[in-house]
Amino acid sequence: MKDTSLSARRALRESASGYAFILPQMIGFFLFVLIPLVNVFIYSFQNRNMLFGTSNPIGFQNYATLFQDSLFYLTLKNTLIFSVFLVPLNLALALGLALYLGDGNFGTRYIRAIIFLPVVTSGVAWSIVWKYLLQGGTGPINWALAQLGIQGPNWLQEKGWAMAAVVVTRVLKNLGTNVLVFYGAVMNLPGEIVEAARIDGASSFALFRKIKLPLLMPTVLMASIVTMIGSMRVFDTIKLMTEGGPEGSTMVLVYYVYYQGFRAYKSGYASAIAVILFLIMLGMQWLARRKVSHYEE
Repeated sequence: MKDTSLSARRALRESASGYAFILPQMIGFFLFVLIPLVNVFIYSFQNRNMLFGTSNPIGFQNYATLFQDSLFYLTLKNTLIFSVFLVPLNLALALGLALYLGDGNFGTRYIRAIIFLPVVTSGVAWSIVWKYLLQGGTGPINWALAQLGIQGPNWLQEKGWAMAAVVVTRVLKNLGTNVLVFYGAVMNLPGEIVEAARIDGASSFALFRKIKLPLLMPTVLMASIVTMIGSMRVFDTIKLMTEGGPEGSTMVLVYYVYYQGFRAYKSGYASAIAVILFLIMLGMQWLARRKVSHYEE
């Protein structure tokens, strides 16, 4: 009986120690994630004005206004364009580099370090530097093009070029993360299968298409969904490089939430946009789980 009581007290102390360790994390989650998230849903049903401090319940009026807002549809289209170009470009470059590094080719150690440096660089610093490099007329990139006899565009002030510029700079910023993920997957490929295919005379392209890529598909799917969700949350690059311009051509949903909440002071309307963005990303995550579980089966 005494031993049972002692074991129960020991188990209770261990449980209390575990809860004590996770308590700060749980407090932070409730204060900075769960409570603000619930408030966003509540605010989306109110007419809130941050400038005057007013708040009135209006039901679904914010959502009704949202679906009649032409600028909302423009930002939704811009967000999709941004993601559609960024995700394939990021994944293709990351997978290609991971395969190169996995083969232990020349300069592997230095390439890994160079690729990962932008990831640990401040997003603000990265955007400011690229804004300077892409200045029209006097920017270093246009100067270099001029030396080759090419007249560069005004990268951040012309509609098509502005979107291309923010996509490329964002790809380069986060490329190292997916390279690291794919590199780990490449290094875990079953070596005997790859070697058997090489002995059978499979070309490099056939080896990639028929053996490596199918084995890497669960990782590719996971990385594509994570990258897609990250692309829909981009803010610092847009804010610092283009501020949604020119003529709203680079204004994405996250920046539109900021614009409505902190420029137009319509926090209720901004909350409704944030809810729509949250539901889009939730749906994408659900789809990702289904696709990854399908390949794992």
